[in-house]
Amino acid sequence: MTGWRLREFHNDDLGGILHLWEELKRAGSEPVYDLSEVVASCQKDHAIVAVHGDDIVGAIVGRAAHDQGWIVFFAIDDDWRGRGIGSALLAALEKSMAQHGLTKLSALMPEVETRLAAFDAQGFELKQHLRYFERRIPVQRQELSSLAELGGRLMPRDLWGSVSGMRREKEILEQRLVLPLAEPDLAESFGVVPPRAVVLFGPPGTGKTTFAKAIASRLEWSFVEVFPSRLAADPKGLAGALRETFNKISELEHAVVFIDEVEEIAAQRSGEPPSPLQGVTNELLKIIPAFREQPGRLLVCATNFIRALDSAFLRHGRFDYVIPIGLPDEAARRSIWRRYIPELVADAVDIDLLVERTAGFSPADIEFAARSASQRAFEAAVGAGDAASDTTGPGTDDYLQAVAGTRTTVSAETAAEFLEDIEALARV
Repeated sequence: MTGWRLREFHNDDLGGILHLWEELKRAGSEPVYDLSEVVASCQKDHAIVAVHGDDIVGAIVGRAAHDQGWIVFFAIDDDWRGRGIGSALLAALEKSMAQHGLTKLSALMPEVETRLAAFDAQGFELKQHLRYFERRIPVQRQELSSLAELGGRLMPRDLWGSVSGMRREKEILEQRLVLPLAEPDLAESFGVVPPRAVVLFGPPGTGKTTFAKAIASRLEWSFVEVFPSRLAADPKGLAGALRETFNKISELEHAVVFIDEVEEIAAQRSGEPPSPLQGVTNELLKIIPAFREQPGRLLVCATNFIRALDSAFLRHGRFDYVIPIGLPDEAARRSIWRRYIPELVADAVDIDLLVERTAGFSPADIEFAARSASQRAFEAAVGAGDAASDTTGPGTDDYLQAVAGTRTTVSAETAAEFLEDIEALARV
């Protein structure tokens, strides 16, 4: 069985909630909260259901009390266990309740409850002598307004694990950035200073933005992306708006701050008279040392054109690491293809051939080819009507045609220049 999805509770779902309630009782897992409390919370608090067709196959209900949230009902149909529904329901409820600025989300479960893997997967902790789970909400209530004003957000908890392939890059980022920041006391005992600022460089479409978001997800820190093009419209000017933005960021307890295409505001300074952007570059060079003095923050700058950056921008003392993010190798391409090929046709598709034919493709190129193949196969099936009733999805030929029609983002010349830049500028 496949095809379940999540949505908010409707009053018509009460019958499905009752079915799940009775199923729990038949299994000997007496719910902690009365049915009347669950129904009341379904209608006035927060409730998410997992549906397959018209059937309710899972549900979670929560209510907020001051800065703590409680899960008052959590159930999955016996036939639908082990399909990731539990973890998805927990994540969806936390997102739905984020507006309350919770510091803790808790669940009190029956002693005989055995379906606890979903709580573990979502970062809850088991309290001794009780089946009691709680999860610390990484962004506190007092930070929410500052984060909203900055346009920041929390990344999905599973984003790090969903980054396909790129094993070498992930290992470097995990070891150099994530672990020292996640375990600062242990790092200090070894004389390791947690990083404060890094540069990710490489050809377009290689996943630099995705990696920045994944780092924030892995650390469970707020993610704030700074857009120089938007700041340029501020009446204070780009330099003033940049300074004010970083002052607001200092109000957050933890944050990954991301500036993409940083060469736009940190290009080589030259020319007489100085260009207006030179003042912006100077301001950024002043901001970074002050930013580095604040614990619990990481500045990630990304660029496709590292040669264009001002030499003073990259020097030691401003950035701890200058990390290359290149094109995916065979293992990475295989992982990326598996991510985008529908499960129903995965065994029938020659992934090895696709991996071979997409040497030199970026992750974005592979995603484009995969989605193009799916779209074309879908259109062909719709056009064929009843004649395509047995069609389950795209095949190898569909993918090969899409690959052949995909213009790669990175030219051979750009790839060669990237290798030169690694030798000349990388610091890992």
